Amino acid sequence: MSEGKETPERRRERLKHEEVKRNPTGNMNDAFNRNEAGNLSGLAGSLGWKGLGILITVMIIGFIVASLFLK
Repeated sequence: MSEGKETPERRRERLKHEEVKRNPTGNMNDAFNRNEAGNLSGLAGSLGWKGLGILITVMIIGFIVASLFLK
């Protein structure tokens, strides 16, 4: 597909992927900032499967540690 005939949706996706390649930590920061606005699906979509897995793991470990200290 040439640049002139590229749909706006494809262009947004291409630019998003280029930005993630250039600045992966900025993408995570954007995801957390979106989460503050109450968009959980945006957080999950922006972090990707690895980031989401790490976030869930950290939350589970935090819950276990908190439950041990509060007993």
